[in-house]
Amino acid sequence: MTTVSKKAAVTIGAVAVAAAALGALSLSKSPVADKTVGALTLAAPAAAAPPPAFRPPATPLVTSDPFLSIWSKADRLTDKTTQHWTNREQPLVSLVRIDGKSYRIMGATPASLPALPQTSVQVLPTRTIYQFANESVHVTLTFTTAILPSDFDALSRPLTYLTWDVSSVDGKSHAVSIYDGVGGLISVNDQDEPVTWKRETFGPVTALSIGTQKQNYLSIAGDGVTLDWGYAYLSTPTKDAKAAIGAADTLTGAFIENGALPAKDETRMPRPANDAAPTLAVAFDLGNVGAAPVSRHTTIAYDEVYAINFFREKLRPYWRRNGGTPATLLPAAEKDYTRLTQACVAFDTDLMADMTKTGGAKYATMTALAYRQCFAATGLAADHNGQPLFLTKENNSNGDIGTVDIIFPLAPQWLLLSPTLMKCAMVPILNYGSSERWKFPNSPHDLGTYPIARGTDDGGEQMPVEESGNMILLCDAVAKADGNANFVTPWWPTISKWADYLVQYGLDPEEQLCTDDFMGHLAHNSNLSIKAILALAAYGDLCRMRGDTANADKYAKLAKDDAAHWMQVSDDGDHSRLAFDKPNTWSLKYNLVWDQILGLNVFPASVAKREIAQYKKVALKYGTPLDSRTTLTKVDWLFWSATLADNQADFEALINPTYNYLNTTTKDRMPFVDSYNVDEAEGIRFNARPVIGGVFIKMLNDKDVWKKWAARDTMKVGGWAPLPKAPKVTIVAPLQQTWRYTTDKPSDDWTKANFDDSGWKQGQGGFGNQGTNHTDWNTSDIWIRRTITVPQGDLKNLQFAVFHDEDIDIYINGVAAAQEAGYATTIVNLPITSEAKALMKPGATVTIAAHCHQTVGGQGIDVGLASVVEPTP
Repeated sequence: MTTVSKKAAVTIGAVAVAAAALGALSLSKSPVADKTVGALTLAAPAAAAPPPAFRPPATPLVTSDPFLSIWSKADRLTDKTTQHWTNREQPLVSLVRIDGKSYRIMGATPASLPALPQTSVQVLPTRTIYQFANESVHVTLTFTTAILPSDFDALSRPLTYLTWDVSSVDGKSHAVSIYDGVGGLISVNDQDEPVTWKRETFGPVTALSIGTQKQNYLSIAGDGVTLDWGYAYLSTPTKDAKAAIGAADTLTGAFIENGALPAKDETRMPRPANDAAPTLAVAFDLGNVGAAPVSRHTTIAYDEVYAINFFREKLRPYWRRNGGTPATLLPAAEKDYTRLTQACVAFDTDLMADMTKTGGAKYATMTALAYRQCFAATGLAADHNGQPLFLTKENNSNGDIGTVDIIFPLAPQWLLLSPTLMKCAMVPILNYGSSERWKFPNSPHDLGTYPIARGTDDGGEQMPVEESGNMILLCDAVAKADGNANFVTPWWPTISKWADYLVQYGLDPEEQLCTDDFMGHLAHNSNLSIKAILALAAYGDLCRMRGDTANADKYAKLAKDDAAHWMQVSDDGDHSRLAFDKPNTWSLKYNLVWDQILGLNVFPASVAKREIAQYKKVALKYGTPLDSRTTLTKVDWLFWSATLADNQADFEALINPTYNYLNTTTKDRMPFVDSYNVDEAEGIRFNARPVIGGVFIKMLNDKDVWKKWAARDTMKVGGWAPLPKAPKVTIVAPLQQTWRYTTDKPSDDWTKANFDDSGWKQGQGGFGNQGTNHTDWNTSDIWIRRTITVPQGDLKNLQFAVFHDEDIDIYINGVAAAQEAGYATTIVNLPITSEAKALMKPGATVTIAAHCHQTVGGQGIDVGLASVVEPTP
């Protein structure tokens, strides 16, 4: 690597005050003086010891939500094409032309170009900073995503600023141009989907956009999927740049040849996103650059148009709540560029200093890496009243939306920095669990599959103690942050019902799942029992804040008595057992941390002390396993368990192996993993998930730090819309009927009414490998057909009644009628396209043809018809 010359100038991207706190790989040893860059006057950092070298396994670049989440999964930004967290390529390319010679500074293409040597990479909470240099020029490329918890307008904008700061390092002037390109693959789920593009001028900015031709809003649900609706934008100040849309090779070729772009945009569209790689691009001519830094910037944004299907209502992204559009978003983002980039510098500096003081330099480095990842796995939508709903996606697991045992581990980040945002994550569950839709005495587990929140009727996905305890603990934590229990008032009867459930079933949980469901069912789970005990204490705490002294005392005593019993039945000598009936076992008792964070004082300090000693004793190379059954750990739970330590040395001894893992892994280059094998540097299980916000737990344990940051949350929200009422659904063409089916791909006309399917097999729906299906199907694809007579009568809003796992396409007489990606493990209703519905007049005979595609996990398909009557407003 090249060391930056002592003449290298300070830039917006390069400045990182309190350098020792940042945990960055920074090879420059140059002294720097105060510099003025644009509108910012930035102070040189105070002299400090070099920070620990750190190489992120994956580096956040453009990170706003589960669909707009682009990373560099390599040591150098030029080693590999940038990717969505799902590993799909979403090319971002940047080139720099110096005195007529071009270099790559982002992306692996064009492969014929050399890379400008990268000298460092630094990941801060809201920014990623890359430094490049050769013997002539120094370039800083900064990615800024303004996730500022005290500014919901900025935080909700689905965009990232890219800033290039360029200066000469050899005392000479150099002719410099910059290229920035965004590939059309950012806007599709399948690479061969046709896309269209356009250019627009919004006030002072030129905006280029690209998106799919079909624009099937909210049509894809599931885990490893990307967007195929809405539009990606690349915008820049018109006065600073030239812009063009065209084939990637054409654009980069023109820039390499003369430092400019073609004069006209390509017009061959629509065309597949993988056909000559349609790309949005801008080019900056910086002129002759000397020692004084020259700065340019672009904005990468994404307009989803609709963000969430929330109980059949299409919700807008929060930034669109007041009628916002790209025409208002992009000029506002440009106007706020200087203010927000400066605010991000200040925020990062302050937060890194506190994280270093609280947990050490390595802890600060890891929490900085977690910050944007946690936010980028959630969507922020506006409900019917314009109030924010913060909806998590269970990335890299099964894609659930609003999952309670995802909300719970991510909570420390937002309880610390934005209790308001924490409420916005809890409200959908509180409303659903209090509605007529939910028939169970315990908390729900989730709301559906992202981005479709339909509700579930599974009773809590076999983890009722887990989720009920989680929600009560979070309610008490929010009350602690607020200094009162006013937030829970609308849902108090529901919360009380969940407390009653824990009284009955929490002390000695029956065989059920906990949040560590990948480990399987477990009866008498001692860690789950701790959660129930502390949740009852937390409920008593809420009672006290609400002025109910009698119940406050009652539940405080109950929790104390249960804790005494727990210590007896879980005792295994010098530590506690995994389960009450399993001697010679152990597990991370991460739930215990809430006893000290919430000040419940249920368990004596000796319990935590001997647990810490056990965790140190059984630790392996890269950390302490989750329990005695496995070599897997869970990073969120490991950090929670480490926070039980009563001294900094023990805390760092338990968390620093995770730092070493992140800094070592070479095969699995993924966003911050939350589960991996602790006996080797590979073998991840989960990554890119919002649960990584749990690493902020140590900050909550410092009451002064928590108070300081929570006090900055001045956002005023409330008056959330009630859950939409359920429609009246009447099945008019039943499921579980006889179909013709095949698992061999048929000819292209298989959907048409006159197709000869006599050679196909016959079987009763549903088809699948689960116990509720009638006909076995265990291949990757199945095609089914049957002919029905549309029922007579005035059928209101005819829709398909469908069970599908996973992606389904339905046709009527060869006409596309419905489509949904992902899975629905209960019967759901899918609207029928107007073209297909025109064929379905009462008494008409039509052929239903459906295709289901399966990747992993359970599978199944069946189709019927339903009359869906929407409730009266």
